[in-house]
Amino acid sequence: MLAGLVYTEAVPLQFTTSYLEDSLALFRQYKSFAERAIGQLTDDQLFATLDPESNSVAVIVKHMAGNMRSRWTDFLTTDGEKPNRQRDSEFTAPPPNRQELLETWEEGWRCLFSALEPLGEADLGRTVTIRGEAHSVMQAINRQMAHYALHTGQIIFLAKHLAGPHWQTLTIPRNRSADFNANVAAGELSQR
Repeated sequence: MLAGLVYTEAVPLQFTTSYLEDSLALFRQYKSFAERAIGQLTDDQLFATLDPESNSVAVIVKHMAGNMRSRWTDFLTTDGEKPNRQRDSEFTAPPPNRQELLETWEEGWRCLFSALEPLGEADLGRTVTIRGEAHSVMQAINRQMAHYALHTGQIIFLAKHLAGPHWQTLTIPRNRSADFNANVAAGELSQR
């Protein structure tokens, strides 16, 4: 690796032709990116908003966790929008501190991984419902992957803004693409 190049990817993606393995790897990567961004924030910054219409990182985390609990609990047998979910409340009053917020976060991810890890490729065509609308398992996974990628991007944007000059990049550092590409070509780093 070239001196000064810092590239860390906590969850490297592996070469696969399995939709489920690839999906799980991407979910783990989004989780890692969000956690690494959150880890760069002070406790106060977790709850900061840019304006009255914006969500804080804490609110986004609460919403994502609430969505995960609803979508992935009894994934194959019940509607993904559980009757006890109060989606609108996910955008108010997040857990009051980092520890409780991260416990809520982990609970959501446990629901997701517990639902997806046991599935086989034959399950992808099965039908599940979300708000009464039929989806194949693959469609439901794709829907949630896009949703979590969107919110992970929001978390990263807010964290980068709030961390300011203390921000440490999560992927390829600015103006270091050529170095990264050379390291991938040399087999020293992976883009997966």
